Amino acid sequence: MDPQQALIIIKPDAVQRGLMGKILKRFEDVGLKIVAFKFEWADREKIIAHYPETDEWFGKVGQRTLKNYGAKGLEAKEMLGTDDPVAIGKMVKSWLIDYMSESPLLFAVVEGYETIHIVRKLCGDTNPMNALPGTIRGDFSHDNIDLANGRRRPLRNIIHGTDAVEEASKEINLWFRPEELHTYARADEEIMF
Repeated sequence: MDPQQALIIIKPDAVQRGLMGKILKRFEDVGLKIVAFKFEWADREKIIAHYPETDEWFGKVGQRTLKNYGAKGLEAKEMLGTDDPVAIGKMVKSWLIDYMSESPLLFAVVEGYETIHIVRKLCGDTNPMNALPGTIRGDFSHDNIDLANGRRRPLRNIIHGTDAVEEASKEINLWFRPEELHTYARADEEIMF
């Protein structure tokens, strides 16, 4: 079995609150190896490219938003001007682009076995209110859907972590050049890998 890599992006709410070191430590503490790392203002075009541009993705995001509004007894059409899932998904993507442009971002590539599964488990549910204590979002994020919807913005959920094997190389190649990825042996690597 070969090691996997995953992209981690520490988002503006975590950067602005000074949580970068605490968050990165979680990945190192479980034995994942940081093989790339940078802190910079993200190019807006790269942020746009990071999120899919398909009607399927927009529809999925829009449906999730409609479901969240419905669960709270809110009328999406009244609040957003539409109840079309694709249109809502495009609106949410524009909110995400603005959010990811609020501060510099910390980008890291972590490596290990079953890395993507471990990253998703450590990050916790993307909705901070559903994230369990002990996860990054459960311990550090406090945003909720009502607040996000009321302010017409995405959930501020601290971190992005690659969520699928097929997405890993796309995301890593978007944010890092090949020469920025480093191979090295950790002192405990024989035990971990």
